[in-house]
Amino acid sequence: MDQSNRYARLDLKEEDLIKGGRHVLAAYMIKPKAGHHDFLATAAHFAAESSTGTNVEVSTTDDFTRGVDALVYEIDESKELMKIAFPVELFDRNVIDGRAMIVSFLTLTIGNNQGMGDIEYAKMLDFYVPPSYLALFDGPAMNIREMWRVLGRPMVNGGMIVGTIIKPKLGLRPKPFADAAYQFWLGGDFIKNDEPQGNQVFSPLKETVLLLADAMKRAQDETGEAKLFSFNITADDPFEMIRRGEYILETFGENASHIAFLVDGYVGGPMAVTLARRYFPNQFLHYHRAGHGAVTSKQSKRGYTTLVHMKMARMQGASGIHTGTMGYGKMEGDAGEKILAYMLEQDEAMGTHYKQGWNGMMATTPIISGGMNALRLPGFFDNLGHSNVIQTSGGGAFGHKDGATAGAKSLRQAAQAWLNGVNLVEAAKQHPELKGAFETFQADADKIFPNWRDELKVHK
Repeated sequence: MDQSNRYARLDLKEEDLIKGGRHVLAAYMIKPKAGHHDFLATAAHFAAESSTGTNVEVSTTDDFTRGVDALVYEIDESKELMKIAFPVELFDRNVIDGRAMIVSFLTLTIGNNQGMGDIEYAKMLDFYVPPSYLALFDGPAMNIREMWRVLGRPMVNGGMIVGTIIKPKLGLRPKPFADAAYQFWLGGDFIKNDEPQGNQVFSPLKETVLLLADAMKRAQDETGEAKLFSFNITADDPFEMIRRGEYILETFGENASHIAFLVDGYVGGPMAVTLARRYFPNQFLHYHRAGHGAVTSKQSKRGYTTLVHMKMARMQGASGIHTGTMGYGKMEGDAGEKILAYMLEQDEAMGTHYKQGWNGMMATTPIISGGMNALRLPGFFDNLGHSNVIQTSGGGAFGHKDGATAGAKSLRQAAQAWLNGVNLVEAAKQHPELKGAFETFQADADKIFPNWRDELKVHK
């Protein structure tokens, strides 16, 4: 059934829809299945399924219902592009406080429409949220500024937080894990659980937490510096998440403000993120995106893009979220993905299809991980334009030839050299840990700094 007479309005102008302020706009890549040649009819069917429509005319439809139809307002068949305007009234609101929810946003924008018989594929590329609807989302309660405060740094441009993931990510028992954390903390700031870590039988959470609390105290006493840890509290059961979080804070006691809570926001879902945001508003909410590639990777033609994922994370209240390494580490990506960080950090940023104003909503901090080491940092910072990120190197710290403490120091030295405008090879002449990074990661050194061997007098 061709529903384009009702669910398509190509005379609508995007600038008027934005000015009107009562529609969420979404851009999609879409391709009709073979045998369904009318692009507009397929797009209109998609919009109908995303809002008020069915496959037949029904007797219960009235004039008000038609007023909240989702409408296709732009198509470009040659680019497989479709844009839809969703009236904000369509989206579910909380009974308890009238606020909005990402669950409802996703149910409409990528719900049943993903499995329709006339759709070969459809993927949300970008979306725009009007101010009135954006104001109904929690947004972050805190971000990197809180970590800078705990670390005693300036609250503006406090610089990179030197972090790691304890390696191996699984297989360590409580004491070896805590010992590894202590060694890193002697040179670095921040440690996160890797996403699979929790309450394994060989490393019970309660025992591990006790030993980590002691390791943090000892490292702080020895260095005279505050230290940070991000604990994974993700679980199927919200009461399990709450119990884990409360136990961790009780155990760390006076150092509770040094604790972040990591939530796997893709596999745990919006409920897990919102639970952590609302139940533990005084803790940094560390959004880990494990599993997101199933829908966001460039190979996937369904679901949504990483940009969409980033925007939803900020709306939900993520203090920080992993953004990948933009091609500078081991993960898929390229330098142009800095727009992901800008969408998280800035009060107004241009996406792939829409400029989004955040109207003062607190920024979400980019968390950089995946194959990074000291030698790769300057290029990453040059591309991003600043170093106000949380950077977590696993192998880049624990793979250093002189161990985790030296690895942590090499990362800090690289970030400081970049801030000072000093070439990394020159900085390495004054810092043995940074020089050790050159000697450890020689393939990267040869590629990025071709003359490093002569300059540092290191030869095979």
